Amino acid sequence: MNIKIYIADDHAMFRDGIKAMLNAESQFEVIGEGDTEEAILSDCARLQPDVILMDISMKDSDGIEVTRKLRASNSEVKVLAVSMHNESEYIKRMLDSGANGYILKSTGRNEMITAIKTVNEGATFLSNEVSQNLLKGLNTPQPKNEIRLTPREIEVLKMIAEEYSNQEIADALFISSRTVDTHRRNLLEKLGLKNTAGLVKYAITQKYI
Repeated sequence: MNIKIYIADDHAMFRDGIKAMLNAESQFEVIGEGDTEEAILSDCARLQPDVILMDISMKDSDGIEVTRKLRASNSEVKVLAVSMHNESEYIKRMLDSGANGYILKSTGRNEMITAIKTVNEGATFLSNEVSQNLLKGLNTPQPKNEIRLTPREIEVLKMIAEEYSNQEIADALFISSRTVDTHRRNLLEKLGLKNTAGLVKYAITQKYI
């Protein structure tokens, strides 16, 4: 079954290039595109894409706010930020808004394909350069001993941050996928985080990976 993709970007030439590249891959289908908040929100409610490629710059808004609104109306949709911005502040704000991943517009074809597949499966994808800049821009991390995680929670957290899917974590730890999901929810609640991207950021700042 094809992964249905929507492209949210304010540059027509970029949309055309991405569309041509992805439509050449048998596992992808670009089902729509838009460059304004209204068009994106309306199209995605109607078309129900699996993955939205989201730029930060928009004609009348920004991808951070659009992602926040998409997440509020559809918690299942996957958002992959594709941006020219590599500053840690943009990255953090985009992840905090609910994006499942972040790559740069300078990324190559293979990395983009991997990123789309990864977020579609429910994992988080950050390109290497993005991860490095995010880490550099973070403030002094909270000491690990202020929040106590169990050894099993730490194992699960590490594997989430390393982009393993629920089933892959379950197979590696010899537990059920449902148990992994329970650990994930407990981690979010215990750490006061909103989504998987937040867990990845936490794992990086606390040097679990």
